[in-house]
Order: sequence, then C-alpha cells, then structure tokens
Amino acid sequence: MISIAALYDLFKQHPSACTDTRKLQRGDIFFALKGPNFDGNLFAEKALQAGAAVAVIDAPAFAHIPGTVLVEDVLTALQHLAGYHRSQFKIPFIAITGSNGKTTTKELVHAVLSATYKTCTTQGNLNNHIGVPLTLLSMQADAEMAVIEMGANHQQEIAGYCAYTNPTHGLITNCGKAHLEGFGGIEGVRKGKGELFDHLRMNSGTAFVCSDFDYFHAMATGLKEVHWYGTASGEIVGEVIESEPFLKVQISKGFEEPMTIATNLVGSYNIYNVLAAAVVGKQFNVPAAQIKEAIEHYVPTNSRSQLVEQRGNKVILDAYNANPTSMAAAIENFAKLHAENKMLFIGGMMEMGEDSEKEHAQVIQLINKFPWKDVILVGGDFAKVPHPYRYFPNSEEAAAWWKANETEGNYLLVKGSRSMKMEKIVE
Repeated sequence: MISIAALYDLFKQHPSACTDTRKLQRGDIFFALKGPNFDGNLFAEKALQAGAAVAVIDAPAFAHIPGTVLVEDVLTALQHLAGYHRSQFKIPFIAITGSNGKTTTKELVHAVLSATYKTCTTQGNLNNHIGVPLTLLSMQADAEMAVIEMGANHQQEIAGYCAYTNPTHGLITNCGKAHLEGFGGIEGVRKGKGELFDHLRMNSGTAFVCSDFDYFHAMATGLKEVHWYGTASGEIVGEVIESEPFLKVQISKGFEEPMTIATNLVGSYNIYNVLAAAVVGKQFNVPAAQIKEAIEHYVPTNSRSQLVEQRGNKVILDAYNANPTSMAAAIENFAKLHAENKMLFIGGMMEMGEDSEKEHAQVIQLINKFPWKDVILVGGDFAKVPHPYRYFPNSEEAAAWWKANETEGNYLLVKGSRSMKMEKIVE
C-alpha cells in the first residue's frame, strides 16, 4: 500500500487527477473509483494504455499491472491527497454552500475576486464527494484565493468536506426546502448547512452572513468574525431597483458612493447572490469599480436564471435544480413580469421525502393564483396531486407537445429538478 505522502510525490510529478477514462488526458493520475453500477478498477489498464501516468486502485487483483499503485480505498485516498495538497497553501479558502443560489454566488464571487487575485474555483457543479477533492487538486502553486462550492443532501456531508478542505471563510446562501428527505426536514437542513459555520467557529474562521434571514442570527452565534449583508442592514446593503428583464441592484451602503449594478441575471431573488459577491469583494479589498464591472460582465450559461430567445419566444431557463423554495421564488418573479402569453413548464421536485405530495400540491396552489396562457407540468409527484393543467410524465413528451404546438410571442419559464432534464423543452 502506498502512503499519502508517497502518492503526493507522484502527484507533484503528474499534477492532474482524473476519475473518468472518457475525459483522460495524457499524464493524468487515474483514480479508479467505484460506484453502485461500475468499478473503476476494471478500467485501470485501459487508462494506462490511454496515457495515464499512474492508476490508483484498491483491488489487489489488478496490482500486477505496471503503473498501478494500490491503496486501501480509492475515494478515501483521493480525498486525503486533496487535503494534503490543500495543506501546502496559506491563502484564503472560501467555502460556499446553501439550498439555493450557491453556484451563482460562487460564480459571482469568482468573477469579483479574479479581478484582483489568481483565483481557483469549483468548475461547473463539481461540488460533491468527488468534485470537491478534484477542485482542490486542480489548484496550482501560484493560486492566491480558493472558492470551493459544497453541495450536500444529508447530515455530516459538509463537515466531511471541511475536514480536508479546511476553509478559512464561509458563506451559506440560505437554508430552504431542499433535500428534505436526506436532511430530515427544514431544521435538519439548517443543521446540515450549519456544519460550515461549526467548522469556522472551531477554527476562528470568518463568515459572510445574510441579515435578511432570521435563522442566520442564531446560526452565526459564536463566530469570531462575521460580515453581514442584506436589504435592510449589514456592512453591504442593497435593494432591487429593476428586474425586467434583468436584475438591477442599487447598493446604498458599503462603499464610498452608492453603486448601481446592472446584471445579466433574471429574477429579483438573485439580489442576495449579488450582495454576497460584493461583501466578499469588499473584505478582500477589491476596488468598488472592479466589483461592479465583474458582476455586470457575468453572463449565466448553466441553465440558472438564464434568459434565452428562441424562435420568436423568450425563455427563462432555470432548469438546473428545483425545490419548493426556489420554485416559489421563480414562479412569483415570473408572475410579476409585465409580459403577455406567459407559459409555465414546471418539472417535478426530487428528494422531498414524505412531504413530496404536499409540497407539489403547494406549487399547484401558487400557480393557481396567477393567470397563465398555459401550464405544463412534468413528472414527479405532480402525477399524484389534483390540478387542471396539462401533464406529461417526462420532458421528452412535453418537448414533443411544445414542438407540435409552438407559436411565437410567448414568454416561458422552464424549471425543474436536474433529473427531469427540463432543458429538453427548448433544445
């Protein structure tokens, strides 16, 4: 068995990690991970033939293959190696988690910090037990900042990431109704996300906290350093001054002069993501003009709060994820827009546990409050609750209906959980 220190020596010679032979680059270290339906050990030889420098395995039966190194457990080795690499850096590590908005917040924080510092940031949505260590291992020696996104759907997951990421700073966007099944209700969500603050509390870390959410005032108790932001109080205070079609924010407190930021984001709920990026930028002395420019130049391309025009229709594509909190915010924001021929394409919400039917029924109640040209519900527990709207079991059938019945001059909101693949509606 190879030690982590010896594995790190190999990593310094070949500083690139890969877990998928389809994405392998010559010179990568291949980590042969196992999952419910695959065993990476079976692909170790293929990875080496494709140019991997080393293949890290945990099945002794493959240890005879030249170029393999044996560990007790590949995933654990990947995480420990990431922690060892992280320990080489004496720079700020900012962890971002939350029920909604964490990826947009991460992207905005990255944009702001990158204006002044060389910043390593989670790519895409690599925010799980594999993505977090891969992000750490992607850090180069000249990095001046690290922004690490952490997703979680059960207790002790954030604590596990913190153990080897060791963040010096942290931000929880919010604690909404997401992954209720795994967390065990809304209090469980707060406890699970709050593991980030627990880590900061024990390690004299710094938190960026939104003052608008009452529950954060208790969650932030005992933190050594807190920088507050919000729409009413804090070091950074701002308000929505326009939200059609894009969000425009006025920051009235926090900088020498009031600052107006015209974003490319759809939805007034994104104000908190903007204010979060501003407060982080201010803490790290990014000039106000550069904060404004960085946020204004950020254009979402990841099906989050994204406005696209297609065949004579406007589409708000917010199909990356959905839970009751984000669903309500998206529908209410869409209802407020001054537009004609508004149509909803709403996909089911996953991981709701025993509350699933009730939460889907509440979405129906919210939809009922507003006039729509048409409402199309797709999959999930919408099949189990009464409603007067069109229903399709999957996005493929919904997309086929839209293709057959599409007209111009409509405004669409497309939203649903990732597994519903709601982006197919407008592909």
